[in-house]
Amino acid sequence: MIKLGTSGFSFDDWVGVAYPPKIKKQDMLTYYEKELGFKCLEVNSTYYTLPSQKSMEGMLKKVSADFEFTVKAFKGMTHEIWEGDGKTLRDNRETFDKFNFSVAPLREAGSLSCVLAQFPPWFHPNKVSLDYLRSFGERLAGVPLVVEFRNHIWHTDTTLEFLRENNLGYCAVDEPKLPRLMPFNPRATSPVGYFRLHGRNPRWFNVPVSVRYDYLYSDRELQEFLNPIKEVEALTQATFVFFNNCHVGSAVRNALRLREMLGLVGETTSDKQQELPF
Repeated sequence: MIKLGTSGFSFDDWVGVAYPPKIKKQDMLTYYEKELGFKCLEVNSTYYTLPSQKSMEGMLKKVSADFEFTVKAFKGMTHEIWEGDGKTLRDNRETFDKFNFSVAPLREAGSLSCVLAQFPPWFHPNKVSLDYLRSFGERLAGVPLVVEFRNHIWHTDTTLEFLRENNLGYCAVDEPKLPRLMPFNPRATSPVGYFRLHGRNPRWFNVPVSVRYDYLYSDRELQEFLNPIKEVEALTQATFVFFNNCHVGSAVRNALRLREMLGLVGETTSDKQQELPF
């Protein structure tokens, strides 16, 4: 099953573009599901701060029982994991405990499909890193783990085999074709398939996030994803496709269009998506 959505939903620059001009923050998630027709969401705010259980419960109340969440791992689990020497891992088991506690409402409701662990460019393949990836999956209280690498040196068959052996999902990314970045490599290494489409803005390095993800895929570019997504879907129980080119609502526009191209527009989709001023 293919499930499309966006990486986040609560953006001020979506108001008047993807959302009505006078929408309130507390109504955005409901609109995202009921009016735009999305049935899954990648929660990115959890990278920056550990959420309260109350905030997770609040999101659950705004969506249907069959709505699914994927949650990005906190930075203390992926980026801030080294001691001062840059070689020794910190003991961050307490951070994992806090994270598991935070997302427990989603897990207990059966709405947490997986955790996404996005590692930084300086996370390199070696024994310490591989052991950490194994322990990462074991610490998530039974929630599937999907791994996103940000350094092309992980782009090997050895990496994919390691993930398969440890039942860890692989996040296929689309981003600018620049040195050091990961190439697009649609593969399935666990029952969860995962795509993150970041856009192809060549101004990727040393620019604000608003610039990096300012990109709108053309229909021709979206067409390139159709067969790879279907191929991964055939090998998995669920395949998630999230657009992270969130600047000024481009992610919504592209997700709606790709959904149409995949033939996934169903009865839950509101006619209001046709009224978006794109």
